Amino acid sequence: MDYDIAVIGGSYAGLSAAIYAARGRRSVAVIDAGRPRNRFSPESHGFFGQDGATGAAMLARARADLARYPAVELIAGTATAATADDGLFMVSVADRAPIRVAKLILATGINDILPDVPGLAERWGVGVLHCPYCHGYEHAGRPLGVLGQSEGALHHARLIANWGPTTLFLDAGIAADDATLAGLRETGVRVERERIVELHGSGRELSSIELASGEHVPAVALFVMPGLQLASPIAEHLGCELVDAPTGRIVKVDGAMRTSVPSVYACGDAARAFGNAMLAAADGVIAGGSANYASIFGEPAR
Repeated sequence: MDYDIAVIGGSYAGLSAAIYAARGRRSVAVIDAGRPRNRFSPESHGFFGQDGATGAAMLARARADLARYPAVELIAGTATAATADDGLFMVSVADRAPIRVAKLILATGINDILPDVPGLAERWGVGVLHCPYCHGYEHAGRPLGVLGQSEGALHHARLIANWGPTTLFLDAGIAADDATLAGLRETGVRVERERIVELHGSGRELSSIELASGEHVPAVALFVMPGLQLASPIAEHLGCELVDAPTGRIVKVDGAMRTSVPSVYACGDAARAFGNAMLAAADGVIAGGSANYASIFGEPAR
């Protein structure tokens, strides 16, 4: 066996899992392709003690902390497969020999599936946003938009209106009764049913949203609810049970971050319907501690 635990994914969840496993005196391999979900955002907000820091700086500090533990190896690369191998797991990593481990922690994250609107994808993380708690404060008091492609956007728009005057660009196919629309208007939300043609602004910034009529609606940020897709197929290949979340499928875990496959754990965005950097890190703490506990006492009965 090469390592006690392999952590696949080296962002907030994965590095948190690794440091807790390392502090449990496990040998740990962290395999990371270097594509954290929040790489499109210039700053991270709301993380305890790190408000306003860049995601890159936070991860660099975490990797430096982890380097203090001699039983941890950081492997830069993509884990391409993981298979059961005589009570252990064989993990294939691009451009190097496979490694054998006793336990797996999947912190593989997700890919955001963005709406197909001209000018939207290139502004993701700056002028096009998802979480108002992460970025809404920086745009407070200025015109905001919500892209309404599902009924959940009706609720989302009322939330976003807390930060500034809001326009809900509601897809023509989304039903909304009179009482709901009246409630939106009472909170100052403008409901616009006309089709969006394009987003405009300098660089990645947003300044206006063009409608089919030619009207340009002012907005400094457009909030969307993107679909999600697991960033790695490894959980599925291992046979881990998946569950439906509001915008995609995620790995099913219990309170100890155990998947349906013994000795396989999952944490962070791959196993959470809604989250942020701090919640991902917290999930990693649980996963790393649980994997260490099971290394000592054995896998609990299910």
